[in-house]
Amino acid sequence: MAHATVLLNEAVEALQVKADGVYVDGTFGRGGHSRLILEKLGERGRLIALDKDPMAIAAGKAIADARFQLLHRGFEQLGEALRELGIGEVDGVLLDLGVSSPQLDDETRGFSFRFDAPLDMRMDTSRGQTAAEWLATADEGELTEVIRDYGEERFARQIARTIVAARQEREILTTKQLGDIVAQCVRTREPGKNPATRTFQAIRIYINRELEELENVLPQCVAHLKTGGRMAVISFHSLEDRMVKHFLRDMAQGDKLPKGVPIRAVDVPQGKLRLIGKPVYASEAEVSANPRARSAVLRVAERLGG
Repeated sequence: MAHATVLLNEAVEALQVKADGVYVDGTFGRGGHSRLILEKLGERGRLIALDKDPMAIAAGKAIADARFQLLHRGFEQLGEALRELGIGEVDGVLLDLGVSSPQLDDETRGFSFRFDAPLDMRMDTSRGQTAAEWLATADEGELTEVIRDYGEERFARQIARTIVAARQEREILTTKQLGDIVAQCVRTREPGKNPATRTFQAIRIYINRELEELENVLPQCVAHLKTGGRMAVISFHSLEDRMVKHFLRDMAQGDKLPKGVPIRAVDVPQGKLRLIGKPVYASEAEVSANPRARSAVLRVAERLGG
């Protein structure tokens, strides 16, 4: 499947790109959002893009633009990257979460059970533990917790137990091996969904620390936004969208004081963000053209002064 950037126009329009603004694309991928932001920037504008995937960094070399800088960093290092570049505040930040289509469609990466491939699953193939290495050492309790919590898989305990038994007979090194093991345990699944879907999702999220990185980057986005600057976040599954939703809501509400505290309304600490509109979902036309857009949710917020 050719790569299609999900909610491309909606996300970039939400940033309200200023011609001379400074923006961050925290998840470059194959550059769909970055290219559209660059189209809207003037000569004095600037775009900093980050990605942890070496293949995304290689793809980004095709953009020869003095206003553009691509760094081999995960978005968890957003604040550190801006400090190194001497940038204090920016006009907007865009995050497009989860795994990208090129990662799913590259059979060598081990993200998908559609191919029989080495169990890697790392977004950054230059560092860290592979899925196969983790499966070889994690105990039954840890396996259960990861598959249950990150995959929302009700058969997590049975899957974990079967993995432990299977690896005593033979190392689990390929996506087909893992998919076959899970299929033994998952007795029912939504129509059209592979029994291993939730388990693969869970292991991928764990290996890449996706939720921890998201939790760490959200406050950095707020801290580095100028007054009036916007952050736009696209999520693809309930765990990350719930985290984004609750964070933005809490930042919009401000500090909560105990009931009955004698304080004037004007002195109550105000929120740092203003929520912009309702969540945005892919249109029927986009979902028809790109089924992976079906679960996408875009949330937008604007930095308030003070």
